Amino acid sequence: MDLSRAQVPHGLVHVIAERCKQCDFCISYCPVDVLEYSEDTNSKGHHFPVVAAGKEQACVFCRFCDLICPELAIFTSESQADASDG
Repeated sequence: MDLSRAQVPHGLVHVIAERCKQCDFCISYCPVDVLEYSEDTNSKGHHFPVVAAGKEQACVFCRFCDLICPELAIFTSESQADASDG
């Protein structure tokens, strides 16, 4: 394996704010601490996750938040730059 050519994938985080119930799973279990709570709230009064300042490029597209969210309020997609490198 040529490690000089290995690349860590990057993802984009998408949040459906109205579905969020502020369970904290996505924030607590993100392996690279990409997420934090928004100061804004949804119509139910819950603070929803957002990408933390300075972490816009930190998502490694592990998709764990996609899997762990009980409300399907968050998902990731592969960054277009990485998808076109293939």
